[in-house]
Amino acid sequence: MAKQKESYGYESLGQRIRAEWKIYLLAFIFIFIADSIGQIQIPVGRGRFILFPIFYAIILGVLSGPQVAKIVNNQQVKAASKLVVVGIAPFIAKLGITAGANIETIINAGPAVLLHGFGNLFGILLALPVAIILGMKREAVGACFSINREYHMALINNIYGSDSAEARGSLSIYIVGGMIGTIYFGIMASAVAMTGLFHPKALGLASGVGAGIMMASSSASLCAIYPESAETIKTLASVGETMAGITGIYINMFLAIPLCDKLYKILEPRLGRLRKAR
Repeated sequence: MAKQKESYGYESLGQRIRAEWKIYLLAFIFIFIADSIGQIQIPVGRGRFILFPIFYAIILGVLSGPQVAKIVNNQQVKAASKLVVVGIAPFIAKLGITAGANIETIINAGPAVLLHGFGNLFGILLALPVAIILGMKREAVGACFSINREYHMALINNIYGSDSAEARGSLSIYIVGGMIGTIYFGIMASAVAMTGLFHPKALGLASGVGAGIMMASSSASLCAIYPESAETIKTLASVGETMAGITGIYINMFLAIPLCDKLYKILEPRLGRLRKAR
């Protein structure tokens, strides 16, 4: 017998608030606590990595869930997942405003800046086979086509639907990225900079991958290592961030998602058999 799909339709706004008030209250409490803690910078060698407020907010959300403190139940968790698209809508609107305000910058940008967003495609070739080998199904498409920030999630929700496996994969990487990605980017930027193989300008541009907290973490580490180039690093990181957000929508829409979907259909039967054999 097919499982009946849960419905979250309400007759009025008041009915919805009465049903979901605990979600809204916890969200405001977590925001207040996270913002009160602020950023924590931890030196690592010549660089540093940064813990951002989103890190604490996610941890608090996990602890309040039905598997830990049980402050919210499974039904409330599923209802909250429907609000993700609503929550990221302001970021998508901001992205459109940024695109319009920086159109001249985009036109006058050099080839390195314009091609910056295409580096995302190489991540698919690395991440997707690993995800399939580890046992992920269609979630791998949503998880591996990008670093899955706000506008990436909006694309996946629009293409596959908010209840899809792809959307679950995208949301999972969004959460993991908020918790671990900032730490990873700070350490990785420091490690790469210490090799001396890349110019600080190149490292600064590479920091802008489409996620503000990750950009801030990596650029802060680079500024600590190259204090004489701090302003240049911050400027190029901001330019890279803007370009990754603007061109990234079209690169992901027309190239990354179709490529990831196609590769999944090719690799899953082969790697799936390999996983089962092992």
